[in-house]
Amino acid sequence: MTLLLFNSTDRNTTDVGYQGMVFITALLGNYEIKRVFIDSSSSADILFREAYNQMQLGDVPLEAVDTSLYGFAGEVVHPRGMISLPLTLGTFPLRKTCLLKLLVVDIPSAYNIILGRPTLNAFRAIISTYHMKNKFPVVGGVGEAQANILQARKYYVEVIQRGKKRMVEGMASEENSTKRGKDLVPGPECPIPRPAGKEEDPVVVQPVEEFLTVELIPGDPDKIMKIGSKMKEDVQEQVANCLRRNKDIFAWTPRNLEGIDLGVITHHLNLDPTVKPVK
Repeated sequence: MTLLLFNSTDRNTTDVGYQGMVFITALLGNYEIKRVFIDSSSSADILFREAYNQMQLGDVPLEAVDTSLYGFAGEVVHPRGMISLPLTLGTFPLRKTCLLKLLVVDIPSAYNIILGRPTLNAFRAIISTYHMKNKFPVVGGVGEAQANILQARKYYVEVIQRGKKRMVEGMASEENSTKRGKDLVPGPECPIPRPAGKEEDPVVVQPVEEFLTVELIPGDPDKIMKIGSKMKEDVQEQVANCLRRNKDIFAWTPRNLEGIDLGVITHHLNLDPTVKPVK
């Protein structure tokens, strides 16, 4: 078992005040890629479209993906596809290569690549933001990917500036929209005219199919379930019988919530009752 340890010698003293992101340089395929952001909070490995185009990987097709990425503010990004490429970290002879599946995303970014938890798990890597380095086991020892503090600071500032620019552009767009419409706000005596012949039909949401009511306890209308009517009759009967057999697992009132059997799971606070609390 290889131990991954960090000590004072791993700390880069070039800029001890830097508290930003960890950027490294990595070998992806046959290309040396800078601006590689290691983000342990990311659930995906991402290759941004601008870097993808510069790599000219026309002979490596993108795999179709049916997934979406969600940002910190809830924004949704749909990847253009997925590509499988080998990623190499470390320096010879303590280097390691793993085949990654990267989502290709077509949005502006200060990064070329984001390496998330899939990469960290594939390399069995441990990242230390204090030491600006990540380590991983290799044959014969421990491999390292060290961040360049000066470059990391430069990239970090660029990320912040891009974020501020997008925020200012968004505020300006909202302000312009308000200015364009402020002279057109109708008063109570000036209702908004509707185009003739274009009355909006009310939207009525309909179920995709009719439902059948199943009484879990015959004669008790309060304990019912609904199942789809498009199933075959024998399947409907099987589903109904399954629900009736397991009617005791449903909580109809709060009184039915008796908690979890202590034989299944328990939780204890590891506290010493003799210790006084600290304000």
